[in-house]
Amino acid sequence: LIKPNLITFDVNYLKESVCIPSERETLFKFKNNLNDPSNRLWSWNHNHTNCCHWYGVLCHSVTSHVLQLHLNSSHSPFNDDHDWESYRRWSFGGEISPCLADLKHLNYLDLSGNIFFGAGMSIPSFLGTMTSLTHLDLALTGFMGKIPPQIGNLSKLRYLDLSFNDLLGEGMAISSFLCAMSSLTHLDLSDTGIHGKIPPQIGNLSNLVYLDLSYVVANGTVPSQIGNLSKLRYLDLSGNEFLGEGMSIPSFLCAMTSLTHLDLSGNGFMGKIPSQIGNLSNLVYLGLGGNEINGPIPGGIRNLTLLQNLDLSFNSFSSSIPDCLYGLHRLKFLNLMGNNLHGTISDALGNLTSLVELDLSGNQLEGTIPTSLGNLTSLVELLLSYNQLEGTIPTSLGNLTSLVELVLSYNQLEGTIPTFLGNLRNSRETDLTYLDLSMNKFSGNPFESLGSLSKLSLLHIDGNNFQGVVNEDDLANLTSLEEFGASGNNFTLKVGPNWIPNFQLTYLDVTSWQIGPNFPSWIQSQNKLQYVGLSNTGILDSIPTWFWKAHSQVLYLNLSHNHIHGELVTTIKNPISIQTVDLSTNHLCGKLPYLSNDVYELDLSTNSFSESMQDFLCNNQDKPMQLEFLNLASNNLSGEIPDCWINWPFLVEVNLQSNHFVGNFPPSMGSLAELQSLEIRNNLLSGIFPTSLKKTSQLISLDLGENNLSGCIPTWVGEKLSNMKILRLRSNSFSGHIPNEICQMSHLQVLDLAKNNLSGNIPSCFNNLSAMTLVNRSTDPRIYSSAPNYAKYSSNYDIVSVLLWLKGRGDEYKNILGLVTSIDLSSNKLLGEIPREITDINGLNFLNLSHNQLIGPIPEGIGNMGSLQSIDFSRNQLSGEIPPTIANLSFLSMLDLSYNHLKGNIPTGTQLQTFDASSFIGNNLCGPPLPINCSSNGKTHSYEGSDGHGVNWFFVSMAIGFIVGFWIVIAPLLICRSWRYAYFHFLDQVWFKLQSFCSSSI
Repeated sequence: LIKPNLITFDVNYLKESVCIPSERETLFKFKNNLNDPSNRLWSWNHNHTNCCHWYGVLCHSVTSHVLQLHLNSSHSPFNDDHDWESYRRWSFGGEISPCLADLKHLNYLDLSGNIFFGAGMSIPSFLGTMTSLTHLDLALTGFMGKIPPQIGNLSKLRYLDLSFNDLLGEGMAISSFLCAMSSLTHLDLSDTGIHGKIPPQIGNLSNLVYLDLSYVVANGTVPSQIGNLSKLRYLDLSGNEFLGEGMSIPSFLCAMTSLTHLDLSGNGFMGKIPSQIGNLSNLVYLGLGGNEINGPIPGGIRNLTLLQNLDLSFNSFSSSIPDCLYGLHRLKFLNLMGNNLHGTISDALGNLTSLVELDLSGNQLEGTIPTSLGNLTSLVELLLSYNQLEGTIPTSLGNLTSLVELVLSYNQLEGTIPTFLGNLRNSRETDLTYLDLSMNKFSGNPFESLGSLSKLSLLHIDGNNFQGVVNEDDLANLTSLEEFGASGNNFTLKVGPNWIPNFQLTYLDVTSWQIGPNFPSWIQSQNKLQYVGLSNTGILDSIPTWFWKAHSQVLYLNLSHNHIHGELVTTIKNPISIQTVDLSTNHLCGKLPYLSNDVYELDLSTNSFSESMQDFLCNNQDKPMQLEFLNLASNNLSGEIPDCWINWPFLVEVNLQSNHFVGNFPPSMGSLAELQSLEIRNNLLSGIFPTSLKKTSQLISLDLGENNLSGCIPTWVGEKLSNMKILRLRSNSFSGHIPNEICQMSHLQVLDLAKNNLSGNIPSCFNNLSAMTLVNRSTDPRIYSSAPNYAKYSSNYDIVSVLLWLKGRGDEYKNILGLVTSIDLSSNKLLGEIPREITDINGLNFLNLSHNQLIGPIPEGIGNMGSLQSIDFSRNQLSGEIPPTIANLSFLSMLDLSYNHLKGNIPTGTQLQTFDASSFIGNNLCGPPLPINCSSNGKTHSYEGSDGHGVNWFFVSMAIGFIVGFWIVIAPLLICRSWRYAYFHFLDQVWFKLQSFCSSSI
């Protein structure tokens, strides 16, 4: 950062001064040690003998001694107008020669913004001998190491700026010798990274007017002695790590009434803003953003009538926007983003007519956008995103003739886009260049209003209800457009085959548009594209070969969910080199493509790629690949999984599920030290549990289900893979006991061992699975930590998915996976009782122990598992009564206790009566929902239903009755003729009487 006073001095300022020869020679020596790539010191040569006329040199008008050297860089690396190479070209380098100390009268030295990088180059200690110095500026010069104590000898120094260097402290953010330099009026140590406490001796610098200690990583408390600096006007303590009682804002700061600039942002202060803040009536700038301040915004702020910049962003204010702010008529910058402010935006906000930037985004504001905002005619930026605003965009915003940036995204605004937005151009001091209306409920065709914004560089209208046909004329005037995001709408693009847009995009996202069936040829003209989002656009074509050649600069490509066919024609010499590639859910076929070392994310899932992975995985063994996310799921890949994973050391997620892989698990996959998610379910893998996974200690999700793996589950799984959150081994042939060491997986949320040959008891230590005991878990869908992803644009590959069988059906869980906890041990050969300790897992959602050989009662403590949504204990040998505490499970929506040896009443007065009778059949239970009533003497009658399982006594009794009736009644009639005659005679008499009765009735 180049300070405003870092100027280039006019060499012709004092023409009458004549340089002293010895000082001229000193300057020549100084120049010889400098690198001057832009030849800024061209005037420093023997043809120009008067050094007082040289660039950056100021001499005394009488004595001609060199007094000042203004040799700061004329370019800033932080200036958007200049790139890094320009900065290097216009900056000095090399070394600072000790000969400078010969300039005995030098009082002003400015070398800021230059590049004195070297092997541990530190601030030259000889500067401490230049005792005439009153001004020393070494900001952003690349110096490292400690501040030399000799600097403390500069007793006349009033201005010292060492900011933006990599300096070291000695446990103190300010060295003790600096605190003795009582003449200092300006001290800037910002962004030096000096760790340590601010010493109380800071209060000795009684002449300080300007103190900047931002981002020095100061810790401890803010010393109260700072309050003694009565002349201080500028105080910046932002970006530090202050700790102390309550970590609140020190109240003594509110007594420093001379302050005009106070910045305490980014420190993590808690509590409330001191009520005495109103005492700082001279404040022009107040920065409290990035803390944890809560409560209401204090009314005392109304006394800060000179305030021009107020930053309260990213705190925890929970009130409405207070009225006290609406009287600060000098405010130019108001930032309240990222709080919990609620209520409506008051019309009184329109009183702040000096506002240039207004940011209310990231709150819970509701209601409509007030029409009074149209009074803020000086407004350049209006940011209202991430709130709950509704209604339409008020037409009064058409008065904002200075508006450059308008962001209304992530609200509930509706209606069509007003035409006045398209008129925010021409005859204006500035033009609208940044417009974000995404994620609202806007409708209609926005290009009818926005198509004339010729200076618009960024347009985001994603996620609305826009619809209509977009043609060439609608886009013809958007000549400055660089970012265009319009995904999630119902547009159809109709352009000619030879259309060439008038803009050059860097960002394009038209997901869900109708663009096909042909691949859009106009993209070939976009030479600066970095982001291409063409997912679900109806393309029924192949990817043309020109695309890969013409867009080598593309960093993100998403062509998923189309009908793209054909092969990806790549070679080792011409591989795919895009950082993030998503071609999933298409009809691509053939061999897998070759990749370059530049690819970080690759998703080719749900296609028809076939053959082996050998060429894809093993072709480039001389250089490690950078790939972090690989998804090849749901293809037709076959053969063994190649053993070449050692060349892919940065992989975080690997998904090979639903292919036709055979053979054993490749040992080299154990070398993937960064691996967090591995899914190989639904293949034909064989062998034992892969021992190579011992080394993958970062593994969080492992899915080896639906394979032919066998043997025991090793005990080291719980010891070596203790970070696991998802362990899915379903539908294999694992045998033996469930190892107790699994209980060491304290982060485990999903355990699925169903459909194996496991035997023995259920481990009683399951209550040690502490992640399942958390009733309130994070709503973050990411099940594992983010990788050190170096891709500029990244997909949501850190949101892992898993197939879970819950409530009797298999579903893919993704966005809510972080909320799910499940244990499924069904369809094994488990013995013994259900351990009582399992009922301590009060955060468990789904529990399935069905189809085993479990005995004993249902644990009485099951009612403590208040998060349970599904219980399946069916087809075991459980006995005893259903615990009454099961009625406490208010979230229970699925229950199956069928085909056990349970007896007694089904607990009444709960939701248990709402379940189907099939949930209880095959037991000795009675009461609703079973049709069998409980007898008064307490005896129960069994009910089996009609599905043929178990002993159905209803049908047994019918069969017995039929047999008895047959032998008592029918059999004698067949055997004895006289009985048979008498019986038929009886039937004739009955028939005759019925006929007589019917005749008389008629």
